[in-house]
Amino acid sequence: MTSFEQQWARWHDEHEQRRAAPHGFLAITGLHWLTETPQRFPGVPGEWHAEPDAIVAALESGERRFPAGQDTTLEHGDLAIEVAWRGGHGVLRPRDPAHETRVRYLGTPAYTPDEKWAVPGRFVPFDEPKPVTVGSVVEGLEHVYESPGRIEFTIGGQDLSLTAFNGGTPGALFVLFTDGTSGITTYPANRSLSVAAPGPDGSVIVDFNRATNLPCAYTEFATCPLPPAENRLPVSVEAGEQLPR
Repeated sequence: MTSFEQQWARWHDEHEQRRAAPHGFLAITGLHWLTETPQRFPGVPGEWHAEPDAIVAALESGERRFPAGQDTTLEHGDLAIEVAWRGGHGVLRPRDPAHETRVRYLGTPAYTPDEKWAVPGRFVPFDEPKPVTVGSVVEGLEHVYESPGRIEFTIGGQDLSLTAFNGGTPGALFVLFTDGTSGITTYPANRSLSVAAPGPDGSVIVDFNRATNLPCAYTEFATCPLPPAENRLPVSVEAGEQLPR
């Protein structure tokens, strides 16, 4: 293996380990939408309801409030209970390491890494960051992300671009996209890709070898965002993760 292939293999092994972690998204057993009426859910202690500014749990130890917009994880025996907000709605998602989706997981195949898919590009910032509303795999649900700009690059002689969102670390970027392989060899709804912070001149590397599936490729209990319309690439990106086994 070349050094490039070795680095990719290490990265993908680590990504698979995180995906299949005991309380990773493969362990989710349900997606429970909260209303103003208190409810009980299998395996989850107490009664739960949502108010405009908080998720409220009536537990044996007393009432707990979880402020709107803040995600929290609680432990209950072997379970981890995700308390979260999606599209302005409160949700609970229990995670059980023994859930069959995790136990039976066989891994995710990927295209053979190829340096030609580590594409040089340029980040073009907007005059001001702007909110971008995208759809979701859950019908009727929308997500709003702040976009600082777009990434421009060329594949096969075609000038292309992707609307970028803020990544998980300062300056980093994150994109959602589909392409000509979507629904054929790759997951149809979306793939995601992290891009390191641009250089002083705006230069970036868009390494499609590291394109990954979102949770919705594995579980029906996901609320994944869909790519903005302009991120539907008119080329086949034969790189990155493919359809799960």
